[in-house]
Amino acid sequence: MELEEMGPIDYLCVEFPEGTLRGTAFPLLFDLVERKIIRVLDILFVRHETNGEVTVLEDQEVQRSGMGVFHGASSGMLGGDDLREAATVLKPGSAAVILVYENTWAAPLAARLRRNGAQLVAGGRIPVQALLSALDDSEPKAARAVPATGGR
Repeated sequence: MELEEMGPIDYLCVEFPEGTLRGTAFPLLFDLVERKIIRVLDILFVRHETNGEVTVLEDQEVQRSGMGVFHGASSGMLGGDDLREAATVLKPGSAAVILVYENTWAAPLAARLRRNGAQLVAGGRIPVQALLSALDDSEPKAARAVPATGGR
């Protein structure tokens, strides 16, 4: 695929507290790939050791966790700088998945915008918890109050 035809590229780092890396969500990620909603460009499974070092998980750990479907999907795009960055956000003892992916669903729109001379100048992600909190805060106080039924 040519650069001009690609969709927006995102990355994420998902932390799994110690003992919670089970891989049960990865079939859903695989489904997104199969339906061509996203394309995985790189994926790295890591652990933040208690000594502060971030290491790449061994193949056996990846297979045991149920993430084997993504075994070999690493392109080498993620490297040492990304591991050092992960060390700043991950809790010691936790595992994580670092994922770089293309939003293929948006590729036609992105390509057309680029051909028209448009460019992305800002972006971001709003955590669901922050959105729900903002919506809750925006509700009028009267709408939140439960009216008294007056003994009906």
